[in-house]
Amino acid sequence: MAKKALVVEDDGNIAELLRLYLEKDGFEVYLAADGGVGVRLAKEVEPDLMLLDIMLPVKDGWQVCREVRQFSQVPVIMLTAKGETFDKVSGLEMGADDYIVKPFEVKELLARVHAVLRRSKGEEIPPEKKLSFDRLVINMDSYELIVNDRRVDTPPKELELLFHLASSPNRVYTRNQLLDEVWGFDYFGDSRTVDVHVKRLREKLEDVSDKWSLKTVWGVGYKFEVL
Repeated sequence: MAKKALVVEDDGNIAELLRLYLEKDGFEVYLAADGGVGVRLAKEVEPDLMLLDIMLPVKDGWQVCREVRQFSQVPVIMLTAKGETFDKVSGLEMGADDYIVKPFEVKELLARVHAVLRRSKGEEIPPEKKLSFDRLVINMDSYELIVNDRRVDTPPKELELLFHLASSPNRVYTRNQLLDEVWGFDYFGDSRTVDVHVKRLREKLEDVSDKWSLKTVWGVGYKFEVL
């Protein structure tokens, strides 16, 4: 049975272009030209994937994403125009799985689509979803970081990065390995993305324990060191 994709986009030309790309890739495609219809179709159609524009009539993309997350965990890729303000961290915390900037290349669009579908099946999360260390708990079931018995607000990708490193204590990962294994091999960012996320994690974990630490291995990458 073909997977179902819901495209919520008020620009008719872009919507038809997305329909064409996705149908060629084997999807059954549904279109919505405003946020209200988008929410309704998400309930009725129960799509396997949702491409969601931010600037929409009736309800904007943020509101649609919030409402859809109340009844569905369908993978959501946000569509944003070049130059449009888009807070990636806020978008991910709101429930979006990825974003793509318009205009986009077909190859990039389809790569992101397949990446989020793989992640939605749990293919990138190891069987053990909770790790515990001295004064630190990383819980991927609830997506929580517990430091000194207190929950610390952490964006999903930061948490996934920490979990990935801590799943193999003392193993050194290069930046490119982390991009491949945490962000996905078809992620179109660069290695500085890893550095920024590690920096933010260190701010949360500084001086928590002398039994483990997030270490830089100069000229190579990073490791979660357990003493």
